[in-house]
Amino acid sequence: MSFWRLAANALISALVAPPCATCARTLDDPLAGAVCPSCWASIEHLTPHRLSISPRIPTASAIGEYEGILREVIHALKYDGRRSVGPGLSRIMVRQAADLLDGAELVVPVPLHRTRQRERGFNQSEILARGFDMPVCRSLRRTRSTRPQVDLTAHERHLNMADAFALSARAAAEVPGRVVVLVDDVTTTGATLDACAQVLLAAGAREVRAITAARVATAPR
Repeated sequence: MSFWRLAANALISALVAPPCATCARTLDDPLAGAVCPSCWASIEHLTPHRLSISPRIPTASAIGEYEGILREVIHALKYDGRRSVGPGLSRIMVRQAADLLDGAELVVPVPLHRTRQRERGFNQSEILARGFDMPVCRSLRRTRSTRPQVDLTAHERHLNMADAFALSARAAAEVPGRVVVLVDDVTTTGATLDACAQVLLAAGAREVRAITAARVATAPR
């Protein structure tokens, strides 16, 4: 670490004492992001999950369960606007799912409806997708604002996502014949990913895979 970085970190720590977004301990290197090395290490040691989404998505993966430090890191990104944690999550997603990414050609972030993205100021899935070492294509758009999925049953989630996505203008040229990887922050029943995959396959994608930062172990009843 350079002298100037050490000096800047010391000054920020002395004036602000910024806490880790998950464990609240004071960050020794606040310029490196909002999460401390100890919390990142705990996520890196999680056992990756291979997911069964639907016949449309034969291969899918998540870093781990949506709980503990992983949940706090995703919350820091999604609800607290701590975008600096995005590259760290992406790095772990890519490392854990290296086999899933083998042969993939395009990364497609799951889109937010324009109203929700305007309110939040960013799409967390797109931030995660940028950390993958391949082209990112905004191939999908939300055609309508859907109900929050949190309190819905699996069947209701699939109904809620029906016809919620459509192709963007650029997809006609970029998707056909390619192996596409969908990227999202959290999945529960896979209804959102499945709805996205349906549109991409109809557009001519050769195969659709999926990677999420976390999965919810049990769908709500």
